Amino acid sequence: MADRKEEDTVAYEIKNGIALVKFNRPEKRNCMSPKLNRQMLRVLDELEFNDDVGVLVLTGEGSSWSAGMDLKEYFRETEEKGLPGIRQSQREAYTWWKRLRWYQKTTIAMVNGWCFGGGYGPLHACDLAFCADEAQFGLSEINWGILPGGGATKVATNLMPLRKAMYHALLGENLSGQEAAEAGLVNESVPLDQLEARVTEVANKLLKKNLATLKASKDAVKRVMEMTFDNAEDYLIRAQEALNFHDKTHGRQEGMKQFLDDKSYKPGLGEYDKSKAGTGRD
Repeated sequence: MADRKEEDTVAYEIKNGIALVKFNRPEKRNCMSPKLNRQMLRVLDELEFNDDVGVLVLTGEGSSWSAGMDLKEYFRETEEKGLPGIRQSQREAYTWWKRLRWYQKTTIAMVNGWCFGGGYGPLHACDLAFCADEAQFGLSEINWGILPGGGATKVATNLMPLRKAMYHALLGENLSGQEAAEAGLVNESVPLDQLEARVTEVANKLLKKNLATLKASKDAVKRVMEMTFDNAEDYLIRAQEALNFHDKTHGRQEGMKQFLDDKSYKPGLGEYDKSKAGTGRD
């Protein structure tokens, strides 16, 4: 088919507080191209502070999540433009992956099919990840003479034990959805026909939480991974103080009031009633 227009490489819809964002190049197994990377950043910009969105789910149209970088458009055609073209295409990809990693809203990767190479970048950037048993995960770079770049090697070593990451990178053999879950690439693997329902269930649970606290919590988990214990201790104190200021719904005070005074809930068994203090959205 004719090459898609840039604005058609990403699709999204918002329903009941959940933004479902799709890689939309099914004819190319949703490979990421310079056009798609630019459009994805526009979509993320549009949704990040949209009050109708509490959770963002990233998935793929058709039978693939993303088969990585488009070898023709991202590599061959870009390399023909020399170093300026190469650096520009790299920035366009890395910028939206980084934006997704520190996104204002909680994000979930819903891996419905193939997830290869460069696809590990946005997979890692999402806060949570669920996949279909039928999905395939692969670092196939070794099979065509390059190392797993675009952060894929870092992703593998961040999420997987060393021996599993090494085997995955050196052998170029695919992992099934269940194997990916066992290796730590995703939280959970379920049959494909149950995937969307499971992700929606998790997203709806997140929507019941204080959204400002979700943002602070997910950032805290990612930041303290690279800190010493003492630095993490200090960072978390400052982060809570900042959250107290930024959370306009005063979730901390409301949560304690409902627990200590109203005795209407128990923190260990569920969340406080957010409807009594607003939506939790800034």
